[in-house]
Amino acid sequence: MQYQTDIAATGGANVPKILRLQYSTFYVAGRMYGIDVSRVQEVVKPIPMTKIPLAESFVHGLINLRGQVVTAVSIHELFGLKEKAKVDMMNVICKVDGFLVSLLVDEIGDVIELETKNCEAVPNTISSAVKQYMTGVYKVADDLMSVIDVDKIFKVLNG
Repeated sequence: MQYQTDIAATGGANVPKILRLQYSTFYVAGRMYGIDVSRVQEVVKPIPMTKIPLAESFVHGLINLRGQVVTAVSIHELFGLKEKAKVDMMNVICKVDGFLVSLLVDEIGDVIELETKNCEAVPNTISSAVKQYMTGVYKVADDLMSVIDVDKIFKVLNG
């Protein structure tokens, strides 16, 4: 279990405070995923993109976001999902080491707050193509939310 101790608020007593994190959620091929909300700069509608010759299949191109060049990565392709991606995919713009990366997803969800103690390990039944980008899984209402590590996606882009 992870705890954050708030000594000042308890007059010096070392009382555990439950750590909660917020996640920006989205859907790809009907599955729910989440990214730490502090890593998401913004969510935008489909933007025209320029294809990059000889790029990896998961790199769909470059987009111009108010003068900034952003690499667009298809989560469908990156995860090797067989289901067809929607034609007009939404962009989840994430900031990684000062660079912007757009994750192309089917649908945007809500921002949800979850207790870290409820995070479970990534199941062994998940394919390694997806598992390598995950850090954990939460049970959310009638669904499962897989937590994605944006840094791991960025490492793939930088070879």
